[in-house]
Amino acid sequence: MPEKRNDSQPKRARTHKASHNSGTLPGAAAVAKPGLKSRQAAAKILAAVIDRKTPLDGMLDQEHGNPVYRELSDADRALVRAILNSALRHLPRIRAAIDSLLQTPLPEGARALDHVLTVAAAQILYLDIPDHSAVDLAVEQAQSDPRNRRFASLVNAVLRRLSREKEAILEKVRTVPAMPAWFYDRLVVHYGRAQAERISEAQLVPAAIDLTVKSDPAFWAERLGGTVLPTGSVRLGAFSGSIPSLPGFSEGAWWVQDAAACIPARLFGNLAGKAVVDLCAAPGGKTAQLLLAGAKVTALDQSASRLRRLKSNLERLGLEAEMKEADMAEFEADELFDAALLDAPCSSTGTTRRHPDVLWTKGPDDIDKLARLQERLLRHALTLVKPGSILVFSNCSLDPREGEEVVARVLADGECERVPVVAADWPGLEEAITEHGEFRTTPAMLPMAPPFSGGLDGFYAAVLRRARN
Repeated sequence: MPEKRNDSQPKRARTHKASHNSGTLPGAAAVAKPGLKSRQAAAKILAAVIDRKTPLDGMLDQEHGNPVYRELSDADRALVRAILNSALRHLPRIRAAIDSLLQTPLPEGARALDHVLTVAAAQILYLDIPDHSAVDLAVEQAQSDPRNRRFASLVNAVLRRLSREKEAILEKVRTVPAMPAWFYDRLVVHYGRAQAERISEAQLVPAAIDLTVKSDPAFWAERLGGTVLPTGSVRLGAFSGSIPSLPGFSEGAWWVQDAAACIPARLFGNLAGKAVVDLCAAPGGKTAQLLLAGAKVTALDQSASRLRRLKSNLERLGLEAEMKEADMAEFEADELFDAALLDAPCSSTGTTRRHPDVLWTKGPDDIDKLARLQERLLRHALTLVKPGSILVFSNCSLDPREGEEVVARVLADGECERVPVVAADWPGLEEAITEHGEFRTTPAMLPMAPPFSGGLDGFYAAVLRRARN
């Protein structure tokens, strides 16, 4: 957004001079300063997320990820992850901050320049990195790229002013919703503006580590310095170590699972001795819950590699399920099951605390497409259970188009009925039970005092009973 000039806004002549002060002459070949490669990697990966809708997790895989990331040291990889997570969480505010300092908008097609500025601004505004380092390396980065070299003085001037005025600028952009406008607008429609604002703010805080324990949550909470949640999960306090090094991991006493993700498997009631199918089973957290409840579980997944991961996870826990590699949309059971869990593929918009790229790699068309898929899978899943038997449908989307609206259309056909969840059965999570008796969690729920982070993944779950005729 254009801004009137004032005495604190550098003019073109001043920005050119500032470039000399940064230690790099205009047009000179870039020197590989310490830290430059990590910033270049962050900008390149950010471009892949924003411009090409590439999921972040795959690019940050240490064995098969983006080459510019894999060639970095462990310390530089950690820095890149921190930069990207901050940039993606705060992107609308970063863009607003940068725009407020520009005399005119960036040129059309200057995407590489935009990413350089965003990476630097994320460090200046939201990370504990010396501002001068973020500025100097951004100028160096611009100088080293033929597309951006002529803008090096602009980069220098904008970022130096951002550093000088950061507190005022942060206050100025504080009311900008910290998520894409299309998604925030949908939240306002479905949840109301006040709740949409709370969700937007809550997803800025990285998710805590929650554990589902085999037994005795109070014991494991005390041993691990955690606290027991209303779901029965154990939430760890501030934690930066290695999960496998924690007591109980090697003996399979618990597994990592967001508190909201453990809810669907707890909605069945008594499962002892019952034949249950987990229709999208990997990585296996819900499968493990069903097994611990006494069910005989058939675990389906269409990915062989994901099934191998599921098997490995169950082996660590000392559990065993029948596993089948199959597309659940085409799966036919030899005998109908007593119950089914369908944790359906979705947009994952409820997981932005841990996956901040999701809202930038998905769009309205993706949600519509996934909602149609979920409805098809749900209708087929109902044919796999005995008449009068229970099916739990769930996903980790915040958008009712992928949850409430899917279930409403299926209910309208009369092939099943809703079994309402009773709020009194979930003390501490009453606000998550809708007027229809469905579960709807959001990142803004379950506030907690330090050292524990509040919040839950955004989850939807409904209990359905297949018609008896």
